[in-house]
Amino acid sequence: MTEEIIAGVGSAPVLDPFEIRVLAVLAEKEALTPDNYPMSLNAIVNGCNQLSSRDPVMQLSEETVQDTLQRLIERRLVSGISAAGARVTKYEHRMRIKWTLEQDKVAVLTVLMLRGLQTAGEIRTRTGRLHEFKTVADVEATLQFLVDKYPPLVARLERAPGTKEPRYGQLLGGEISTARDDSAFGAAAAPAPTSRIGQLEEEVAALRGELNELKAQFEAFRQQFQ
Repeated sequence: MTEEIIAGVGSAPVLDPFEIRVLAVLAEKEALTPDNYPMSLNAIVNGCNQLSSRDPVMQLSEETVQDTLQRLIERRLVSGISAAGARVTKYEHRMRIKWTLEQDKVAVLTVLMLRGLQTAGEIRTRTGRLHEFKTVADVEATLQFLVDKYPPLVARLERAPGTKEPRYGQLLGGEISTARDDSAFGAAAAPAPTSRIGQLEEEVAALRGELNELKAQFEAFRQQFQ
């Protein structure tokens, strides 16, 4: 068994997996569906339980997400907005303010929070709709900013045997710990070349998830007038 452990430095907040997922969903949907942002509790639940672009896939209840939002509000990472006459409280993230981050940094951090350890190339592919990076070098520069920030928000892992590129992970949940069987390394563990078909399949899956989310939001809106 091979194990790598990278500890976070400084006083970066240690969030649990539910807090990381909720916070990342808010940041993702801010960019993907700005007309429906800030988000209702129901929309956040749908985003957390989305099957595409999530690793791991979760199944969170409305009560769990509500409790998680309250903890994030107490940490000043989320704000609740109750507009005059509105029946539903909406929520927005405060990562940009909390850590003084521009959108490219928020995009990279969001993808790492939603999908776990990734290479710079994978991050570039997956952040396309949150922020368009022209080159992998641009992604690496953004990652380095997050690594160098105090306290650091991202860590760079050493290359695993049989791989060509280092991976990166977010430190909001504390130390990064990866464990794999030795058989997972080598040729079998080498990352498959990114194909255009694979990228299109991923984008289609993401769009289907967003469509289902919009349907759920519309149904909730319609029920308010019944």
